[in-house]
Amino acid sequence: MSTDRQAAQAASAATPPTPDPDTAEPAGTAEGAEGAARSGGAGSRAPGAEPPVPGTGGAGDGPARTGVTAEAEAAAPGEPDGAPGAEDAAGEGDSEAGAGSDGPQDGGGTEPAAAEPAQPVVSEAAAELAAQKVERERIARRKAERQGPVEAGAKLSGKAADLLAAVRAVESGEKPSPVYFDEAPTAPRRAPEALAAPRAPRPAATVPAPTAAGVDGVRAVLARGGAPEALALPAATALGEDAAEQLAHDPWRLLAVAGVRPTQADGFARALLGQGAGPGDERRAASLLGWLLEQAALKGHTALEAPTLEAALAQYGVPDPAESLERAIGEGAVLVFQEPLGPPAAEGEEQPVRVLVGLEGYALAEESLADGLARLANTFDAPADWEKAAAGPGADLIRAVSGHGLVTHTGGEAARAEPLALLAAARDQGLRVCLAAHTPARGAVTVADLLSGAAGPGRDADGQFAVDLLVVLDAPQLDVETAAALVESVPDGARLVLSGDPGVLGSAGPGRVFADVLAARACPQLVSRTPDPGPIGELVSGIGIGELNQVDAPGKEVVIVPVQAAGEAVHRAVQLVAESVPRTFGIPADAVQVIAPGHGGPAGTRALNAALKERLNPGPGRFGGFDPGDRVVHVPSPGRAVPARVVSADAQGLHLDAAGARIVVPKEQVESQVRHGWAVTAHQAVGARWPAAVVVLPKDAAQALSRDWVYTAFGRAERHLSVVHGVDQALPQAVAGVLPKPRTTRLTGLLRALVAAAQEQPE
Repeated sequence: MSTDRQAAQAASAATPPTPDPDTAEPAGTAEGAEGAARSGGAGSRAPGAEPPVPGTGGAGDGPARTGVTAEAEAAAPGEPDGAPGAEDAAGEGDSEAGAGSDGPQDGGGTEPAAAEPAQPVVSEAAAELAAQKVERERIARRKAERQGPVEAGAKLSGKAADLLAAVRAVESGEKPSPVYFDEAPTAPRRAPEALAAPRAPRPAATVPAPTAAGVDGVRAVLARGGAPEALALPAATALGEDAAEQLAHDPWRLLAVAGVRPTQADGFARALLGQGAGPGDERRAASLLGWLLEQAALKGHTALEAPTLEAALAQYGVPDPAESLERAIGEGAVLVFQEPLGPPAAEGEEQPVRVLVGLEGYALAEESLADGLARLANTFDAPADWEKAAAGPGADLIRAVSGHGLVTHTGGEAARAEPLALLAAARDQGLRVCLAAHTPARGAVTVADLLSGAAGPGRDADGQFAVDLLVVLDAPQLDVETAAALVESVPDGARLVLSGDPGVLGSAGPGRVFADVLAARACPQLVSRTPDPGPIGELVSGIGIGELNQVDAPGKEVVIVPVQAAGEAVHRAVQLVAESVPRTFGIPADAVQVIAPGHGGPAGTRALNAALKERLNPGPGRFGGFDPGDRVVHVPSPGRAVPARVVSADAQGLHLDAAGARIVVPKEQVESQVRHGWAVTAHQAVGARWPAAVVVLPKDAAQALSRDWVYTAFGRAERHLSVVHGVDQALPQAVAGVLPKPRTTRLTGLLRALVAAAQEQPE
């Protein structure tokens, strides 16, 4: 949140004098583009509260300097994107850990420390990977994937009520979950033990529900420890059928439940174990390690450096963090990797390495993804004869794909014409093609529907996609688990094209897949030279290189609406959507999308949606807060935000219409999966575009602006962009200097190691 001094500066600074499209002069000044708070409550690092209560300190400037802070208990005003819970179960928060840009972790191949070299006939890198996988397969047999929602509880008081309230606050999005590895709040994820399988292609039915007896057993243990019985179902789901025994023996396993914090788990442990529940308990350290790594995953990291984890454990009072970490590695609770730094060392010299620690599920997904990408990259030895088709837009892309199984393609919105030309050329060659995207798009299936089989070409007898060419748009939105499932399903001999704009916000889940593939340089990389047209395209292109330029907008394509107070921002946004934009540009209100920095606060999406509903579709909200005709966003799974409209409700649940497709959301899931959608966050909007966009930038977002957030939000408008602007000079400063947070990942090193191993093999 802006300080009083910053607010005073903002109030006294000059702002562009353009109130709305009806009266405004064309605007596109440096101050007149928009920005928004990345997750993390306007970027502020709120003081944390774990015993003792350390602050949330400088976390987020890089993996080596993050992960050492305690969680923040207070949600910063504005409750930025991705505040965990119902509406943001997907991590849709505008997480500043931008996976769309190359981070510093471009080191060489990963070398797991625990693995021994295999036979001399294979390369050392390949042997290391094989040995590490054997060890993980042994560990995997002892774990199962579990997940479940928190049910409504009975009337509680005291510590039990506090614990339940804290969990519900996280699950509902009212408060951000703990902040550790940067300042962005995060969405709740499953327990650390439930990480082995890729998220998207796994149907919910594959996760066995806990038995009634198992839940009753957990309820009894929770009661002994003073914890609310409403945690029984999620704890039983996360920990398995023997959850009661686990909790009785190791109360800190309660950290597997989303929203439970270390201080609360400590109190539960003291109630069960008495004086034996000390800060140096080995069980406590092991659970804290898994919890810390899971919090890091919420910020996009697939691993953390060992010193970072040791510092975090020390802040939680663990007496000997290094020994605790070593013990956890020895027991297989976490995995350790050694990643070479810099160029290969000369003979006789020691190779500098960084030691990374990660959870099994993300490690397996990252390695599976690297294997699959390397397999596709080595598919073709000679190019096919597509030269006749290589003409016009996309000619370079067509030539590259004709001879390679894996190709990356980067560019803005206008560059999407090039993959479409490629698909047409491939069809002319008689190939089976498929176009997939993160969000619904014309001629494309969503990645989620492709993986689940709900849409797309289907699968062959081997369970792989029946395609010869798969083009994936919005590649920066691929998290490591989804990408692994996708690549594993591409058959040998097929071609895969990953296309996207590296300047947009990164994936909601862990990993920076697209950026890592680009950094590894393991395949041809095509950069589109097609610029986005018009004043909006010129403005967004400048933001991409760190410049917030003044643009000439003779048709009022870009308009700045200066505001001071949050209430004024909401009022002007409603006025723009309901009156000014439809009257001036002929764009109906339903085709205007409001984009805000966060869900909470006086000018967040909740406040904006309430005002927009009152103006555009007033009603009593008789269907769990919704009425027929309400514009909503359906969040069926992490990372997905499907725009829809309410049709009706009955005993089955809430009936939605999503671009002609009917969706029925069960009554018990409405609160967690559906929210009003006249105003959304930038992460919910990424991948989609509207004829007009109104970006609301409240004053308390000033300290949280970042280049990727502004780039994403501004780029959602096709014909007209209005910026309700209340942050003054913080906007150009953020565009110029606030880059996406780097994420600690291993994919770049793994790909480089596999490519090097392939090159070393004889013909």
